[in-house]
Amino acid sequence: MQFDQLLHARKSVRVFKPDPVPLALVEELLTLASRAPSGTNIQPWKVHVVAGEVRARLEAEVLAHRETNPADAAAEFPRMSKRKEPYTTRMRTLGKEMYSLLEIPKGDQAANWAQWGRNYKFFDAPVGLIFTIDKDLDAMSFLDIGMFMQTFMLAAKTRGLDTCAQGAWNNFWSVTRRVLDVSEDEYIIVGMSLGYADETAAVNTLVAEREPVSSFATFHGF
Repeated sequence: MQFDQLLHARKSVRVFKPDPVPLALVEELLTLASRAPSGTNIQPWKVHVVAGEVRARLEAEVLAHRETNPADAAAEFPRMSKRKEPYTTRMRTLGKEMYSLLEIPKGDQAANWAQWGRNYKFFDAPVGLIFTIDKDLDAMSFLDIGMFMQTFMLAAKTRGLDTCAQGAWNNFWSVTRRVLDVSEDEYIIVGMSLGYADETAAVNTLVAEREPVSSFATFHGF
């Protein structure tokens, strides 16, 4: 697959098949992702990879905690919760398209709650990844982890695997910390689902639109 084709082929998948992903393949993807750049080469990324019984335990305990402690749905690290335009419209456009494909009507709070909960099932993917970062690093290192994740997602796509990056995992982080024994010196910042896409699922046809270059780039000196 040519690189430009790869970029267009990668998308967020929200229904996975149960087919297992071999440990050796996950290790291979992480090795490739480690070639991502980072400021002064500090390589700040840390990854907890879960499968099998540990993945099932993490899913069960986070979902149980979510039902009894919904107010815990907040990130441990500073995060802006309100968005201005044009970001609000872009977010709502994606949400409307996704929930239409899921056949969840607007205002159905129970169905919305259940769909959000699927994040904590890794959308049924056999492998989940939880990314953490040392608390004493600054915001620039968050950018490094983003580049690491993008490299991982593209590498996965070349091997027939799909992914979904999940900000939902920086909620209910106290459970994830306990189950995976994550150090208190680290923030739990994001998760990712990894597996083989269920191509029969309507929601997996969703491809988020992209803004034209003219909407975000300013050229100087050309």
